[in-house]
Amino acid sequence: MKRFADLTEQEILSLAISNEEEDRRIYLAFADGLREQYPASAEVFEKMAAEETTHRSKLFDLYRKKFGESLPLIRRQDVRGFIRHRPIWLVRPLGLEEVRKYAANMEYETANFYRKAAEAARDASVRELLFNLAEAEDQHEQIAEDLGEKILTPKTREKEDNVARRMFVLQYVQPGLAGLMDGSVSTLAPLFAAAFATHNTWQTFVVGLAASIGAGISMAFAEALSDDGSLTGRGAPIIRGVVCGGMTALGGLGHTLPYLIPHFWTATFISFAVVAVELAVISWIRWRYMDTTLSMAAFQVMVGGALVFIVGILIGSS
Repeated sequence: MKRFADLTEQEILSLAISNEEEDRRIYLAFADGLREQYPASAEVFEKMAAEETTHRSKLFDLYRKKFGESLPLIRRQDVRGFIRHRPIWLVRPLGLEEVRKYAANMEYETANFYRKAAEAARDASVRELLFNLAEAEDQHEQIAEDLGEKILTPKTREKEDNVARRMFVLQYVQPGLAGLMDGSVSTLAPLFAAAFATHNTWQTFVVGLAASIGAGISMAFAEALSDDGSLTGRGAPIIRGVVCGGMTALGGLGHTLPYLIPHFWTATFISFAVVAVELAVISWIRWRYMDTTLSMAAFQVMVGGALVFIVGILIGSS
C-alpha cells in the first residue's frame, strides 16, 4: 500500500475519479434497497448519484487535459490510511436512518481526509488539488441536505419514519417480545415447582437452566420456520429466530440465576423480585410498541404470570 503523501498528482486525480464512481454506485445501491419501502429517500439517493456522475465527468475532463486518456488503477484500498466503508448496501432490508447517517458520514469523512492530506502534502499543486477535492465533498454534503429538504418534506419524512418503525416492530420487537414473554412466564412453573419441592438451590438452578435453554431453542426454530418474511415484511427468518430464541432464554435465565445463591429463601426472594421486574418490562414493551394501554398490558401480563407462578408453587409444595 502507498502512503497518500507519496501519490503523484496524476494518481491523486485518478483516485478522486475512482472515489466518485464508487460513491455513485453506493448511492444507487441505497436507492435500489430503499425504493420499495421509502420511495422519497430512494429519489434523494438517485439525485445524489447523478451529482456524483457530474463531478466525476468534470474531474475526468481535467485529468484528460493534463495526462491523457489512460487512468492508473488506484483505489481506496490501495492507499494507506484511506477511509474504509462497511458495505451496508449489501444488506437487505436497508435501515432508513442508518443509510442517511452513512451517506452524511461518507461525505464528511472524505472531505476531512482530503483536507488533512492536503495539510501534510509538500507539493503545492498536490496541496491545491486536495483542498479543491475537500471543497467538492463539502458541496456534496450540502447538495444532499438541499435535496432532502426538497424531496423529503416533513409529511413524507414522517410517513417514512412510521414505515421504519413498523418494520422495526415486525422484525425485532414482536419476535423479541414473544420470546421474552414465553421465557419469563413459561419457565416460572417448572422453576418454582422444583424450588418448593426440593428446597435445593442447585437442583432448582439446573431445572431452570434446562427449561430456559430448551425453551429458547424451541422458540428460535418455531419463529424461524413460521414464515420467510417475503410476504409479511417480517425480515430474515434466521434473525427473527435468533432474536426470539435469545430473548426466550434470557427471560428464563433472569429468575433462574438467583438460585446460584446457596441460601434457599434469599435466592427465592431475589427470584421473586426479578420476576416482578421482567413482567414490568414486558408490560412496558407492549405499551410502547404494541399500541396497548399500560394498564391493560400490565393486567394481562401480571395476571398470566401470577397464575403460572401460583401453579408452580402449589405443585412443588404438594
